[in-house]
Amino acid sequence: MNPKILTTIGMLIVSNIFMTFAWYGHLKLQEMKISTNWPLFAVILFSWGIALFEYTFQVPANRIGFQGNGGPFTLVQLKVLQEVITLIVFTVFTSFLFKGESLHWNHLAAFLCLVLAVYFVFK
Repeated sequence: MNPKILTTIGMLIVSNIFMTFAWYGHLKLQEMKISTNWPLFAVILFSWGIALFEYTFQVPANRIGFQGNGGPFTLVQLKVLQEVITLIVFTVFTSFLFKGESLHWNHLAAFLCLVLAVYFVFK
């Protein structure tokens, strides 16, 4: 397998882990009574600090993976791949950290549609 494929996908997974924590981690901190009294500005700064790490993986992943730079993926393929990875990471994140959230049949149907989107974009 092309090492650029594995590098791109691995970096997209890491970047999405950071972004998921940046977007939703503060909600878990609030649930745990850690950030309950933080002003919104502090929550935003906290999330930006985490998002900085996301960009250190996302930007290189796109540069390495993009066909225009010698990578294996078109721009559309990179975007669809990133979105599917985002939803997988988000699902794992919510399943483990937010116990009240559960998957339903319609969520699984939506994931199937995304898998089909990946299939068609790579066709």
